[in-house]
This record gives sequence, C-alpha cells and structure tokens, in this order.
Amino acid sequence: MIAVFEGIFGRGLFWAMVVAALVVTGGYLYVLIRDREMSMRKFLLAQLPMPFGAVTAVVLVLVITHSQLRDIGGPVDVIVLLGVAVMGAIGTAILVYTAQSCFVARGNRQFIKSSPVRVDRR
Repeated sequence: MIAVFEGIFGRGLFWAMVVAALVVTGGYLYVLIRDREMSMRKFLLAQLPMPFGAVTAVVLVLVITHSQLRDIGGPVDVIVLLGVAVMGAIGTAILVYTAQSCFVARGNRQFIKSSPVRVDRR
C-alpha cells in the first residue's frame, strides 16, 4: 500500500502528509492528556469546518491524480472518494480542535469553557 500511495502522490508529498498526520495526532493526544477532558464547546466549533476539509481532500486527490469527477467509473470509485472525504473531514476536525486548545491564551480558556450560571436569590 505504501508503494501505491507513493506512486499516486509522489514520495515527498506522501511522506510529508504522513508526518503532518503524525504531528496533528500527537498534538491532539497531548491536548487530551493535558486538559484531562474533552471540551464539547471546542468539539462543536471544530465540526464547523469539516465540510471544507472533506471537499479539500477530494480536490487534492483529484488534482494529484490528474482526474476529474467525470472519470468516476463505478461504485468502487465512489466509495474511495467518499472515504477520502470522510478522512479529510475528520482530520480537519482534529486539527481545528487541537489548534483551538494549543493557541488560545490561558487567560481566555475560562471563556471557552462553559461558566456556571449564578442565580441571585434575594
């Protein structure tokens, strides 16, 4: 499989994508261990750019392989492109969640977490 992917993307681009995936995954695991919880607010915000990640992944594959959507020949091609889109969407969500957690200043983290509502009972 590695030889096939190197043939499709080229050796340099393929290994650059592997390194980028490992860096993002490592950052995500670091954030989860550091925070000891997953912020649902950040997770929801990270889901918003998922469609853009899916489209970008499909376009990247079509550009790299010098293909067009009219070249889709059967159900297997559709399944592969849907798989590429899903992986692009998931990768984008993980990247955005990690970026939110790493690049938001510590003083602003309380703003991102849901603050308790105080009721004044007089």
